[in-house]
Amino acid sequence: MSNTALGLPVGRGLLYLIVAGVAWGTAGAAASLVYRTSDLGPLALSFWRCAAGFVLLLAVHFLRRPRARPAVSEPLGRKILRTVPTGLGLAVFQTAYFASVEATGLAVATVVTLGAGPVLVALGARLTLGERLGAAGTVAVGGALAGLAVLSLGPAATVRTPGVLLALVSAAGGSAMTLLTRRWGREGGTDASETAVWTFAVTSLCVLPFALAEGLLPHTAQPGRVLWLLGYIATVPTALAYALYFAAAAVVRSATVSVIMLLEPVSAAGLAVVLLGEPLTPTTLAGTLLMLGSVAGLAVTEARTPTPDERVPV
Repeated sequence: MSNTALGLPVGRGLLYLIVAGVAWGTAGAAASLVYRTSDLGPLALSFWRCAAGFVLLLAVHFLRRPRARPAVSEPLGRKILRTVPTGLGLAVFQTAYFASVEATGLAVATVVTLGAGPVLVALGARLTLGERLGAAGTVAVGGALAGLAVLSLGPAATVRTPGVLLALVSAAGGSAMTLLTRRWGREGGTDASETAVWTFAVTSLCVLPFALAEGLLPHTAQPGRVLWLLGYIATVPTALAYALYFAAAAVVRSATVSVIMLLEPVSAAGLAVVLLGEPLTPTTLAGTLLMLGSVAGLAVTEARTPTPDERVPV
């Protein structure tokens, strides 16, 4: 199966989303390490992530072979209409998430943000795009949310109301970004690489004034470590992951995108066990298996569901 407008097979789009979700699972942990080793705040961190990601994506975009670029240039007005709202959604999603991590901790921020996402996206996709999950999709979403809840039943975490509210704001921004990307993808005529580049440009400009007010440059006794962490955040969970995300979210149903992105906490849990020496508890194992099973089930459902342009009218 493939999306005829973009030429990207749905199966490859699902693989892109899986890689992006796993990469995103490392961003929160890296942000926590930045907070521990410097006084850099969430707004400044969000700016540096987006600005560096923009530079990397722009370089890759212009280094692509000419034949990989669209034959027909997208009108400027449509490009602005597409990238500005998407960039605003990304700005809200990223900044509110980092602020939530700082306010209530990585575990709670991730669980609330990613737990609310599929619900908001499924509702938004039904109301604005006419996309239905169906029985299998509903079961998969329920299983994924159950797995996310089980993952949160590990060591006691501090839940602070401001941090939870910020996580909900982050979920709303991310859901809007997913729905907008899917809408533009269905209409066709867009270049996913270009979308990623200019979305990050808009996001960087939106966040810059607030980052300047917060303090753009970090004060730290370990500048090399902070620089390395920022470089990693900008490269893997930002430039790479979002390039894959924007390409895939245009061809995969919105609710499926949001559920596959729940691989982020699975990735984070795996890193905690393998790299940080945290014990593999029964709840961690059960939650991970539930979520992986749900993602696999939804991916199979997605691959078997024809896209709107492939359906035969009755």
